[in-house]
Amino acid sequence: MVPALALTVDGMREAGASAQGGRFIVLFDPDRLIAAIARSGDRAAFAALFDHFAPRVKGLLMRGGAPAELAEEVAQETLLAVWRKAALFDPAKASASTWIATIARNLRIDIARRETRSRLSQVYEILDEEAPEQPDATLSGAERDARVRAAMTQLSPDQYRVVELAFIEGFSHQHVADHLAIPLGTVKSRLRLALSHLRGRLEDLR
Repeated sequence: MVPALALTVDGMREAGASAQGGRFIVLFDPDRLIAAIARSGDRAAFAALFDHFAPRVKGLLMRGGAPAELAEEVAQETLLAVWRKAALFDPAKASASTWIATIARNLRIDIARRETRSRLSQVYEILDEEAPEQPDATLSGAERDARVRAAMTQLSPDQYRVVELAFIEGFSHQHVADHLAIPLGTVKSRLRLALSHLRGRLEDLR
């Protein structure tokens, strides 16, 4: 049985490495590193795990369409979650890479949901910017967002796409134009028409 000391990075060089041609080849064992974190909060083990998985998680998220800055943020949050939840890892149920990827995916979904709720609220605020205040409004934020989302489904596909990119995804108008390969003026025109239609469909909320 490998002593606890060997679960540090230096210990792994002694207990988990093999000599080839006079050089030591470190055998990276994420299960062992996670166990070390769970057992004693081994910071060296966490550093090794972070260095290995953080760039891989970032790359995975970027391949899935996440912007680089967001992918890096989620990757860091993922590894911090590994630090906090190391005791919950069960190698009999999933490999370390699968477990970490699952944490990353769940964090990305949570962030996407929060962003969507925030963007839908922004859509409503733009629609409502000229309306008088309604202090006695009874619709909750969730109900209001549901109404906005439903109204958006009544837009033409072209209008829906520019609203989705501009408000849900947070693209700039120029970025929307570049992404859809259409003129900037067309983007602005479609947004104006879309917002006009949405105002008409959501008149009772204003």
